[in-house]
Amino acid sequence: MNIIARIAEELGVGERQVQAAVDLLDEGATVPFIARYRKEATGGLDDTQLRTLEVRLAYLRELEDRRQTILDSIREQGKLTPELEQAILAADTKTLLEDLYLPYKPKRRTKAQIAREAGLEPLADALLGDPSLVPESEAGKYVDAEKGVPDAAAALEGARQILMERFAEHAGLLAELRERIWNEGILASTVVEGKERAGAKFRDYFDFAEPIAKIPSHRALALFRGRNEDALDLALKVGEDEDATHKVAESLIARTFGIVDKGRPAYRWLADTVHYAWKVKILPRIDLDLKQRLREAAEAEAIQVFAKNLKDLLLAAPAGPRITMGLDPGLRTGVKVAVVDQTGKLLETATIYPHMPQNRWDQSIATLARLIAQHGVELVATGNGTASRETDQLVGDLIKRHPELKITKVMVSEAGASVYSASELAAKEFPDLDVSLRGAVSIARRLQDPLAELVKIEPKAIGVGQYQHDVNQSQLSKSLDAVVEDCVNAVGVDVNTASASLLRYVSGLSRTISQNIVEYRNRNGAFKSREDLKKVPRLGEKTFEQAAGFLRIMNGSNPLDASAVHPEAYPVVERIIGATGKDIRELIGDTAFLRGINAENYTDERFGLPTVTDILRELEKPGRDPRPEFKTAQFKEGVDKIEDLKPGMMLEGVVTNVTNFGAFVDIGVHQDGLVHISHLSDKFVKDPREVVRAGDVVKVKVLEVDVQRRRVGLSMKKGVEAKQEPQRPRENRGHGPFGPGNPDREITRTSMGEALMKAFKGRNGT
Repeated sequence: MNIIARIAEELGVGERQVQAAVDLLDEGATVPFIARYRKEATGGLDDTQLRTLEVRLAYLRELEDRRQTILDSIREQGKLTPELEQAILAADTKTLLEDLYLPYKPKRRTKAQIAREAGLEPLADALLGDPSLVPESEAGKYVDAEKGVPDAAAALEGARQILMERFAEHAGLLAELRERIWNEGILASTVVEGKERAGAKFRDYFDFAEPIAKIPSHRALALFRGRNEDALDLALKVGEDEDATHKVAESLIARTFGIVDKGRPAYRWLADTVHYAWKVKILPRIDLDLKQRLREAAEAEAIQVFAKNLKDLLLAAPAGPRITMGLDPGLRTGVKVAVVDQTGKLLETATIYPHMPQNRWDQSIATLARLIAQHGVELVATGNGTASRETDQLVGDLIKRHPELKITKVMVSEAGASVYSASELAAKEFPDLDVSLRGAVSIARRLQDPLAELVKIEPKAIGVGQYQHDVNQSQLSKSLDAVVEDCVNAVGVDVNTASASLLRYVSGLSRTISQNIVEYRNRNGAFKSREDLKKVPRLGEKTFEQAAGFLRIMNGSNPLDASAVHPEAYPVVERIIGATGKDIRELIGDTAFLRGINAENYTDERFGLPTVTDILRELEKPGRDPRPEFKTAQFKEGVDKIEDLKPGMMLEGVVTNVTNFGAFVDIGVHQDGLVHISHLSDKFVKDPREVVRAGDVVKVKVLEVDVQRRRVGLSMKKGVEAKQEPQRPRENRGHGPFGPGNPDREITRTSMGEALMKAFKGRNGT
């Protein structure tokens, strides 16, 4: 099956659709562009399908390249038989391909190779082919001291090494044994002697065992982290009854090579050879392969969880173009204050000292009130790090004392803010501003537009994943960059206000071209039309085609430039205008009229029904923002720290992170609480994301509070009792996912909570 046919089968779509998508990708088209503007070609493949296609295409092409390399290598050795070639051509995974290549792969000089050089392969073949031979007698024929075979015992040992290697390199046998042990094997962990205290955070796994095929990704990564930190030993047991499983494996090897017990002289020697081949060569290889398989699957799932959470975070509701004050809390060093206008431009900064040791509470309120009144501030965004609740109380007192200011206070995540503040980008943007004040600016801007501000930070620094530092960093970066690209293009970008950091994620734009756009804008003023973009250095026709539909020109010369209608499709709109007699400005936003238009009347060879339908929908509400409406959560007054919590309390909070075993919720006490998957709903929940997503505002009931271990257990069940319910195994027992240092939870977790961006980094004591 060729690559196109295989991908089509996996996606459940037509080969023509896949071929069209592959052709477009090979021509340099991006996934967002293909998904939005080439629906006719691909039959409407969406961005999720196209991302899967893109990943599979890369894997299968690498597979084909490796297949050709292997065929060439074996052919050069003169060992490529028609049967072997057919098997290699049929191999559908890299693992199977490498299994087939194993006997022919250049390797260091093994014991088996030394035995072959000593002329012992005929002895091995003879004993395997005719077990009626007496091993010792037959081996005597091959004694040759000059060749390093001093006696019959040495000859038999050499022959055994040859057969052991042959058994261990049989592709079909390896595949069958690998799958059998994957389905029956058990991964067990024990604490490394003397590491009980140093590895305390892994104590759930000091005496642990679970079927390897059923270990969820977060537990698998916890086990591997424990091993990497020398706290745990991991061993793959081949089944509940190891002896029985060993016997099954050995009988399978024997059957594969026709070794049968008929009482013949060589049988016992051959059976021992099978036993040693299994224990010494095959089992260790399979042990390594299956642990790697578990790790790769766990990493892939962890990356997927991170990507989904990041998408929710980036597409959190923006507060919009409102004058905003950002507060970066601190105790001894003071609270940093920054006021930005509707576009995010910095207006003024200050530092106040309301907390210990200065305790300038009244003076701080007076300063904030002056700044708010002077600049017309509507929103106050407080970072959620050290002294966040104390600073939030300060703003609450400010609101009570000055109700005439009519401000709204919101808690915002600081996660990644320090990365931005100290970055080269921040230094260029605010060369004369203190690093801590840059953080206050970032906090304010995050509330206005989470997406526009967070793209300035490397996605990995916005920790909304589990075990993000344990997974393949290259794959993680590719996945997260794809998420950012999809989110940016789904929302669209105002080319006259966007930073270079935001523009670089627009379809077709590189870092260089993004910077060129900003520099051109700074020199020549705002772009008046999309056509003006072609004047930007290095922004050619191909780049324009990829990017134009995602770039918005607000209040430009052509109203369509503010929409997602691609310039190439403007002729379709002109035909609609000509047929209806309406001016474009009348047409835009006239929902009733637009819905009465028959899209089929305006299709042609280039623009089919999907494109015309999209155009009409876009004209109803040009440049619509797919993000939800902005709303905030209200923390309970008087509940500021974990000691204030009591079982049975009903609280409002914001989901900060969603994992495979539940959701973490910020309830305003400097410690996320866990809603275990069993407490997310009154109904059975298979995937927590079916119920909640990062950023959701939710109501929870406190189930359990462990002040000493900083654990908070929560429930979203409607009829749950205040008393502690029976808990599910592992995830929330012992040193489970509630507490600091827990290996089942990534420490750097964040959220924006419908632009609230609640989180805990720096407040967990971890």
